[in-house]
Amino acid sequence: MAEHHDHSSHDHHDHEEGRIFVMGRPVDAYPAMAPEAARGKVLRVTVVGEDVLHRPCAEITEFGTEELNTLIDDMFLTMYVADGVGLAANQVDVGIRLFVYDCVDEDGHRHVGHLINPVLDELPATERHLEEAGEGCLSVPGPHEDLARPDRAIARGVDKDGNPLVIEGEGYFARCLQHETDHLDGYLYIDRLSKRERKNVLKEMESMRDEVFAKRDAKAKQLAG
Repeated sequence: MAEHHDHSSHDHHDHEEGRIFVMGRPVDAYPAMAPEAARGKVLRVTVVGEDVLHRPCAEITEFGTEELNTLIDDMFLTMYVADGVGLAANQVDVGIRLFVYDCVDEDGHRHVGHLINPVLDELPATERHLEEAGEGCLSVPGPHEDLARPDRAIARGVDKDGNPLVIEGEGYFARCLQHETDHLDGYLYIDRLSKRERKNVLKEMESMRDEVFAKRDAKAKQLAG
């Protein structure tokens, strides 16, 4: 998921007030970029229309592998280079059920980690409140569009070693969890828009994508040396 420039958490790594949760657990301190990124390399981000983005991803069945660890490292760095708050594996052309995230919610709490084989809980109607907010995607480079989503999400899955994980989010972070899980099911946020809105977003993307790619290239040189 692309960071929304109108969102209060835009300078999210400099936020003083909030707590920090890594893999769902509170920590006292954490670097501006997750340590995984220092080990990673920048991968190409797939763009709407590429087949890997439009089909369900495969369940991961082998854990603790060097290949999986390396992919997570690469995805963290790629996410930071693209100014994202979440990134799914099919956005780097790997069709498996994995996403990484580094997302600050509107209360200033920072959430960092990865999740494998996520499944979102079906919330009871009494707990399902829709919130409309701007949403963007690294695979739809440039535009943002308002989209209503539940303001709470509970994602269940495992970590890279196969240990069970439950990640809960509210507001902006709930949106991130839903957006990334959608990716792994083969859906982009624009698939939830009206045909007219979708057409407008894709048209806007065409006019913005070169500028976005140039910005990513510059940041890749800065971060990856």
